[in-house]
Amino acid sequence: MSYTGRCACGGVTATLSGTPVAIRQCWCRQCQQVAGGAHTTNAIFPADGVAITGTLATHSYTAASGNVLTHSFCPGCGTPVMAQTTARPHFRTIRLGFIDAPHDLAPDTAIWTGDAPAWAVIPDHLEHYTAQPPAPPAPAPATDPPPK
Repeated sequence: MSYTGRCACGGVTATLSGTPVAIRQCWCRQCQQVAGGAHTTNAIFPADGVAITGTLATHSYTAASGNVLTHSFCPGCGTPVMAQTTARPHFRTIRLGFIDAPHDLAPDTAIWTGDAPAWAVIPDHLEHYTAQPPAPPAPAPATDPPPK
């Protein structure tokens, strides 16, 4: 599988290779701020499958999990692009709104639901975590094709 993405002004683009290891709604307070009040929705890809073109601006902070989280966004239009954490440097968390539509990606999990506002609607079919969920499985190491 592969996906493409772009910001609203076209200054940042991406090619995303492979299948996400998880797709999550995040209700932590910082994501609510990034999203303007609700959750962010994010597809977690192995870092080696993410190729970004263009200049990104970043903002880093210590998240409620205790990990340093870096948000990346287009400096021209402000479109959120991705996040990455010091706890999982082998992954990139790509904002679903950055990925070109149509696509087949939909959340499978809701995290940090303990921070969600009382009016939040969190679908029952999603796996729920009130705080930090377990880490997704690490990507399998690349293997060389067998000699011919």
